[in-house]
Order: sequence, then C-alpha cells, then structure tokens
Amino acid sequence: MRTLLIVNPNATSTTPATRDLLAHALESRTQLTVAHTQHRGHAAELAQWAATQEMDLIVVHGGDGTVNETINGFLPVPEVDDGQAWTPRLGVIPGGSANVFARGLGIQPDPVAATNQLIDLLSLDSRGEPETGGAAGTGGAAGTGGAAGTAPGDRRIGLMLTDDRWSLFSAGVGLDADVCEAIDRSRAKGHTATPARYVRTTVREFFRAKRTPPTVTLHIPDREPVTDVHYAFVTNTNPWTYLDGRAVRTNPGTTFETDLGVFAMRSMSVVSTLLVTRQLLSTSADPKSRNLFRLDDVPSVRIEASEPIGLQIDGDFIGQRNVVDFTSVPKRLSVIAPQPGSGRHR
Repeated sequence: MRTLLIVNPNATSTTPATRDLLAHALESRTQLTVAHTQHRGHAAELAQWAATQEMDLIVVHGGDGTVNETINGFLPVPEVDDGQAWTPRLGVIPGGSANVFARGLGIQPDPVAATNQLIDLLSLDSRGEPETGGAAGTGGAAGTGGAAGTAPGDRRIGLMLTDDRWSLFSAGVGLDADVCEAIDRSRAKGHTATPARYVRTTVREFFRAKRTPPTVTLHIPDREPVTDVHYAFVTNTNPWTYLDGRAVRTNPGTTFETDLGVFAMRSMSVVSTLLVTRQLLSTSADPKSRNLFRLDDVPSVRIEASEPIGLQIDGDFIGQRNVVDFTSVPKRLSVIAPQPGSGRHR
C-alpha cells in the first residue's frame, strides 16, 4: 500500500517525537512518503499530487484545518466529478487544538494512541478478505476512489458541500464565523488557540454582535422560511465542537451517516443564550428553546443574509457572503476509523 503522510509541523499538538513514531509505524506497514506543509494551502497541493500518483492512502497529522485542506485537494466536487478521479482513503492523527473531525469519528485524541489505533485498523484490512485499496486492484474509478469502504478498517462517511467547497463537520454564519476570524488574527500574532482563548473571544464577539439586528433567513426544502435569525450553524456530525474534553452538542441526532443538522438562534438575549448554552454542554444534550430553530436531519439548506455576513468552514474563516448553500453528500469519503457503535469507537 502506497501512503502519503502529510504533517503540519506548526499544528498545536504535533511534536517531533510523535511525528517520528507515526512515520516509523507506517513505514512498517506501507510504502511511505512523508511531506511537511510549508504554507497555507500546501496540504491541498500535496493531496492533489497523491491522487494523481494514485496513492492508496493519505494520512494527515495536523488539525481540522489541515484535514479540510487535504480533502479539498483530492476529492472533486460533484459539479466537476466525471467519475474517473482516483480518491485515496484517508487516515487522521490528531495534531490540532480541537480535532473535532477525528474525535467525531472515534479516533483517539492522543496522537500516540491514535497512531496505534490507525495501525490496528489498517491491520484489519489484511485479515480474511484482501485489502480494498487501489493496490488490491479495486481502483479509483466511478468516484469510489482507492478504497471501496468495505474492509473492516474502512468507514464510508457523508460530507457537506458548502457552495463549492467540502466541509467535514461544521460550517456557520454569524457569531462562530466572527469568532474564527478573531482567532485567526490572534494566531497571526503568535497566540495559541487554547480553549480559554476561544471562550474569551466568543464572549467578546457575542456582545459585539448583540447590537446587530438579525439579517439571516433559512430556506429548507418543504418548509416555510425561517426568518429573523442572528446566527446559524450547519453540521455534518455530532458534536459540533469540543471545549477541552467536553463535547458541545448542537444537533445530537446528526451523524456522518445522516443528513445535515441546522441550529439557528433568533435571539441575542443573554438569558436565552445562557439557557441554550447550558443545554449544549449537557451530556444528554437535546437543545430546545422558543428562540432556537433546530433540525437534525435535512438534505440541504440555503442561508441568505440581507447584509454580508461571515462564513466559517471547519473552524476556518472563509469571508463574507450574502448567500450560502449547504448540501449533504452521503457516503462520499472512505476513512480509516472505527465503525459506529463498535468497541473501537470512543
């Protein structure tokens, strides 16, 4: 099996020792190429190269932003997909601050434990049935990629298409986009994106946005428009994010195997916000409020804003938009991860 290991050396929790351990472990199982990202967008370039070389597996050691870049580098969007693109399988070793995508898949948050987990899952491919990677002859035609998603270590998941860009787990307009933009500015000044910094930034941006009237309208198939929305999240899985080790659950009924979750607030009242926040942090979260619009399984949603509003995708600020379309694309990506409900899924 031919593998590309993409490492973001600047990610929050990557260390030389962990990178060496991961490379050594993969070298014992695969024909390995290692590449370190050197600039923004480099992971996408490396992933595109790996796909053109018909490599069987891409393993990413970095944060959610690096994983998002990687997916958008090798996975064609439906509008340009002719069914002939080679799409490698994906493996993830957490290396960022939140690692929402990896943890949502049941991958261990500790990089060393995640490395052992990845190797164990790859080993399952060689038991019983032949491996399903491109090296086994199943190929990447018909949009199925280098992996058919049928080996024990494979998991086929849905993704979210946000306009013309893939999103792995979450996108949003308004408050969370403002927070991501502020965090990006803070990182540019050399500050680490810690949970405490996220909390402080969220509180500051909330009170700043509180003075702004609602400008957002949601359009969901077969439903009346949802108006007077201040901010909205659209998710591809649950939880929405993590605060240290605590899961924050906006749409507990949304998974990688369902359609999208929608969470939209129609109030910036401090009392309403605190009541909903308390529900989001509950271990049995099921957020409800007269000021909250929530659905856990919708095929698509269009968000329109009367004034340009910030957009974030997987924690990265993208820019401002007046209209954004979010679409569920089921079973689009093959990842090396525990199966839902299995003993390995944590």
